[in-house]
Amino acid sequence: MLFSLVRFRRRPGDLADGVAIEGNLPLEIVWTAIPAVVVLFVGIYSYDIYERMGGMVSLNDHSAMHHSAEVMQASTSGSSMNNGSPDGESEPRVWAGIGSSADGTDTLPVEVTAMQFAFIFHYPDGDFTTGELHVPINRPVELRMKANDVIHAFWVPQFRLKQDVIPGQPTLLSFTATRTGSYPIICAELCGPYHGGMRSTVVVHEQEAFNQWFETNAPPKPAPATVASAALTPTA
Repeated sequence: MLFSLVRFRRRPGDLADGVAIEGNLPLEIVWTAIPAVVVLFVGIYSYDIYERMGGMVSLNDHSAMHHSAEVMQASTSGSSMNNGSPDGESEPRVWAGIGSSADGTDTLPVEVTAMQFAFIFHYPDGDFTTGELHVPINRPVELRMKANDVIHAFWVPQFRLKQDVIPGQPTLLSFTATRTGSYPIICAELCGPYHGGMRSTVVVHEQEAFNQWFETNAPPKPAPATVASAALTPTA
């Protein structure tokens, strides 16, 4: 633009009209075709990545949705609060988010509660709660997410992973971390006056370090009952 301002400026004493240019069809075709090809390539490539992450499973695989509902129903069966539909359905309506197709006996379940203005992480296998998400490397993790108040969004920028968490809409989100380190968790949905401070961290450990962290935070298991202790226990 600066070059054109200098090169094609009106000279002193020049009162003639500018050159009449009707158009340049080859040029217009080129500058339309090149961006169109670029956008098409990016779109196809992005769709392929999204599908490999499992983002399309919930739209195409009804069995995945059924599995998600069973998982969420099992995780909330002990609660008197119904996370399902307003009609009181026994099976909650679950949104199977990105990566929800990951299933296996080695999957680490974590219950995530989003509230104003924090993420709370509960590990049902160890029955303890933390303010940070700790996961082992190269092991599938299944986040069972719910919101207590308003819409939140669970976003880990370095993982390219973002999922809305909606009240009354339990959501499953699965991923497998492949690099150790600490990564920020950000709420990407405006949820109130302190939305900007709703942050946490996901810490990816080596398996041995994760086991040590898990054992440190898990409550001690009760001592097994013995014959002597049973005899001393008063009966009604």
